[in-house]
Order: sequence, then C-alpha cells, then structure tokens
Amino acid sequence: MTIDEIETFVSIARLGGFARAAEGLRRSQPAISRRVGMLEEHLGIPLFERVRSGVVLSEAGRTLLPYAEAALASLKDGAAAVRGLARGERGAVSLALVGTLASSRFAAMLRQFGQRHPHVKLELRTANSQEVSDLVRRGEATLGLRYFTDLDSSLVSEVVMEEALVVACSPAHRLAGRRLRDPAALARERWVTFPPPRRRREPSTTVLEQRLAAAGIEPGELVRIDSLTAQKRFVEAGFGIALLIESSVQEELRLGTLALIDAPALRGGVPVTLVRRQNGYLSRAAQTLVAVIRTGAAKGARRSRRP
Repeated sequence: MTIDEIETFVSIARLGGFARAAEGLRRSQPAISRRVGMLEEHLGIPLFERVRSGVVLSEAGRTLLPYAEAALASLKDGAAAVRGLARGERGAVSLALVGTLASSRFAAMLRQFGQRHPHVKLELRTANSQEVSDLVRRGEATLGLRYFTDLDSSLVSEVVMEEALVVACSPAHRLAGRRLRDPAALARERWVTFPPPRRRREPSTTVLEQRLAAAGIEPGELVRIDSLTAQKRFVEAGFGIALLIESSVQEELRLGTLALIDAPALRGGVPVTLVRRQNGYLSRAAQTLVAVIRTGAAKGARRSRRP
C-alpha cells in the first residue's frame, strides 16, 4: 500500500469518479485505474462499485476512507512540522470557518492577527459546520471554527464562546419590537430554519426545533432553507419568522429591513467551537492564532456580560 495508491483512492471518493480523479491528480485514467487495482489487490476486496452513473464506494471503501484521509493529513502535518523548524512564525495557517462567524467579532480577531504577524499568510475558507470539520479532518485546514462540538474522536473540540440567538421578523410583523411574556403568542407561526444535519454525529434536530420544544411552542409550519442569506430575505418579505444568531442580522437591523421579537422563552446561545486534528501538528504561527482566538473570545464574553 503506497501513498500514491491512498491519494488516488481518496481523490476518487471525493471527486466521484476515475476521470475526475485523473484530471485532479494530472494522471492518465489508466494510471488511476492501475493504482486502485493494486490497492484492491493488496487489501483483497473491492473498494468501489460500478453503477450506471459512475462509481460509488463499497462497504470496504467507506470503511477505509476516514483512515486514508487521516493518513494523508498526518503526512501533511509531518511535512509542515519539518518546514516549521526553519520558518518559525512565518509560513501559512489555514482556517476554515462558518460564514456567519466572518461577520462577527472573529473578523476583528483575524485582522488583528494579520497586523501583528505580517509574515504569516492566513488562508481562509468558509463552509457549514459539517464541512469545517471535514476540511480539518482531511488536513485541508489547520484549524476550524464551527457551531457546536464535533463528537468525532479524531478531532479536538474546544468551545471558545457563545453566540446569542434572537427572533427576527419583518418590521411589519404584528409582534415586531414587542416583548412576549407568554410564549404562546408565537404558536402557529411559520418559522424559517435550516434543514436538519445529515451526519449521524450531528444533532438530528435543528436549534429552532429544540428551543420551540423546550418552550412548549407548537409551530404552524417549518420552512427549511439551507442558505442564511435566503432565510433573511424570506423573513424580510414577511414569509415567516426565524431564530437567528444575533451577529448575523446586525446589518439588517441597522438598515431597518429586519426587526426583533423579544421572546425570553427562546433566549439561548449557540456554542462556537475551535476544532483541530487530534495529535495534529500546530506550527508556532498556528499556536499564536489559537491564542488570539481564545483571548479575543474571552474578552468579548466579558463585555457581553456587563450590565
């Protein structure tokens, strides 16, 4: 079993076919097929199943994939560790984060890091929480910032702060700007929310559903939209109301296109988690970024608790 064979296997699994993997790896398709054949011969079992639309992972392939990804990530860590001996705090640090965090206090932290460490190239990628973990797990990102803790044992999850939740509505909504003493006032409302996660290690229900159940509120309808921007546009148009992270609606509140409903029964927070690979290599620059995030998040939490 060679590195080339493992890399080829992972590329086919990620890209969904031999032809795409050949293009991505800049190899001929016969060369790609030959590498996979040697890997399957070594393991004594097929890793892919041929279907009309191309190939899919067999049960053995699905079993092997996380280990293969971890092996490639470890090799990247080893190379980075060797290069780090000479670079010190120079070089690049890759950070994957949920898009809504880019518009919050984390943007200021990252700007501060860039100003203090001009010789470090900070590479940013945005994704949803599941994808952030996947990027870190595969070694495509050194660090990740996501919502909630990832239970995968190959990752280290550290809660660094909480983001407040608010009920957002159209300014023309009957409850806009009001404080609700009785949560029953929200019964039978149409709610705009995200689809439930598809991964087993993620909660099977959305934050909204959990909060509504805890408050004893029966929603009239749940409209599932996987884009935060689209959710806000629907709410602005009066299509429904939404439980959103406060920092994600600051611009709309400033412009007056959204309003808030003060619903104490639905108050709560969403944990923001810093993730990295278990036993993964962190350069001095990456360690500095972790420290900046921890310090900045702690300062923000203290300010938010002041009366």
